[in-house]
Amino acid sequence: MAKIHKLAFVDPSAELAADVEVGPFSYVEPGVVIGARTKLDSHATVKRGTTVGEDNFIGQGTVLGGDPQDRKYKGEPTFLKIGDRNVFREYVTVHRATGEGLSTLVGDDNYVMAYCHLGHNVVMHNFVTIANNTGVSGHVTIEDLVTIGGMSGIHQFCRIGKVGMVGGMTKITRDAPPFMLVEGPEQEVHDINAIGLRRIGVTPQARLALHKACKLLYKSQLGLRNAMEIVRREVVITPEVQYLLDFEDHRSGGRNGRGDQR
Repeated sequence: MAKIHKLAFVDPSAELAADVEVGPFSYVEPGVVIGARTKLDSHATVKRGTTVGEDNFIGQGTVLGGDPQDRKYKGEPTFLKIGDRNVFREYVTVHRATGEGLSTLVGDDNYVMAYCHLGHNVVMHNFVTIANNTGVSGHVTIEDLVTIGGMSGIHQFCRIGKVGMVGGMTKITRDAPPFMLVEGPEQEVHDINAIGLRRIGVTPQARLALHKACKLLYKSQLGLRNAMEIVRREVVITPEVQYLLDFEDHRSGGRNGRGDQR
């Protein structure tokens, strides 16, 4: 049997693995599924439509699976699906999706610090770190190994590319490119995320190629399309550089030249 504190409430229809721990004053709604070795601290809430994987920590006051904050939501059945080994610290909120049958998705090995919010239809991949008091709006995608500094705000429908770093108190209103350090009210790209790239084993030669691509794409006055063509001609096309080019090509509307030309 799961270890449920006598001052907690777990609906009989919820499915808890045998070694789940539920702290005092926590509340688990009908139909919730919680995997092995997951722990709910005190005053945590897991609401209907939520599936939580194994080895997660749900901190004090956290609410998982709340109704989406969306005027279009009319009570249709939607879901929140959370993977394994995630940490949600104090008073985090993660909402279900908008749109019948759709899901907000959180992957594995993520660390979400206190007072953060993940809105409806967010897709967060793996090994993401989000610092305190960050707000992530609906329909945002956060790719693998992203780090987001505290008190940042992410606008709806934005995408943050993998191994990117967002500095604290940054306003993200458009897609943030992979492998780059982005910061400030104008979402300026400063340089590659060198520390993050070294940590995952990207070679010095590959980091140098990304650095050259960064200078051409974000520091020149060439315009995005022209800069991308120069990168293709003059920079070693490592897998990381190719991913960056594909990311910007998609963001700017494809090779037909439509979209963001900067």
